[in-house]
Amino acid sequence: MSYIASLREVIGNRPIISVGATILVINQKQEVLMQFRSDTLDWGLPGGSMSSGKRWKKSLQEK
Repeated sequence: MSYIASLREVIGNRPIISVGATILVINQKQEVLMQFRSDTLDWGLPGGSMSSGKRWKKSLQEK
């Protein structure tokens, strides 16, 4: 279970303030990598919340 999921079990749907990581990937044609979010049905940059104790570089690699 992820850190955020375990927090949700305790606090329900109250807001969570957390650290996240996002990466901007641009190729040689100046195209930007985007991902389609299945939860909001929107396009966005790759990224997500960081687990407790993880370093930001490792989190970006996993995203």
